[in-house]
Amino acid sequence: MPRGLFITLEGLDGSGKTTQINRLAAWLKKRATDTPQNAGALSFRRSSGGMVGGSGLVLTRQPGGTPTGDRIRALLLDSRSTALSPMTEMALMFADRAQTIAEVIEPALKTGKIVLCDRFTDSTEAYQGGGRQLGSAPVLELHRILCSNLQPDLTLMLLPSLEASLARARHRNQRAEAQTGQNENRFEQEQDEFYRRVWEKYKEIAAREPQRVVLIEGDLTIGRVHKKIIAAVGERLTLKAHNLG
Repeated sequence: MPRGLFITLEGLDGSGKTTQINRLAAWLKKRATDTPQNAGALSFRRSSGGMVGGSGLVLTRQPGGTPTGDRIRALLLDSRSTALSPMTEMALMFADRAQTIAEVIEPALKTGKIVLCDRFTDSTEAYQGGGRQLGSAPVLELHRILCSNLQPDLTLMLLPSLEASLARARHRNQRAEAQTGQNENRFEQEQDEFYRRVWEKYKEIAAREPQRVVLIEGDLTIGRVHKKIIAAVGERLTLKAHNLG
């Protein structure tokens, strides 16, 4: 069976990743239904661990995406986790990632599925390598060792303005805490300079890997971002079908 397609979405919190990954999943489902040879290929069922599964499409996130990953996520994002060193933070991110690859991503790709992942190693390079100032080298080396250097086929990087992203993320997390009691504000408590370094590292990654990363920049409407995303994904799907043919 041909290997599946691995697509990641990246960007600051508040960049619209969650909205766009759900829109992309709906578009892929409709595309499969509308295309006779793909009819019924994408079906969905909700499951625990922040993952959506089906016969042809898997959605997951990092941190999280597995039962173990959800416990790691709770520790990493809780604002009460104040004593984590940058190295510990990075190690926990990779522990989560290695588990998700083994439990979710690789099994799905081996059976020909499309995997949509909300964040991957680019996030660690941006947040820990850039924001925490650990540098790119240790992040990329840990990815090589712990993740077998698994690379996405396509990365959709959403970079609206820094100010807009931070305002949305902080407001969203405050609202979520009030509604659910879950506190995931640890990163949002960082100073703006931390996020400036994250934003700049994302730009560096996009410039370094233009074949993999599609940069969607600026304060665009949800609809315009979605159009850019489906154009990029549609092109990759067409290319994959051509290569298989």
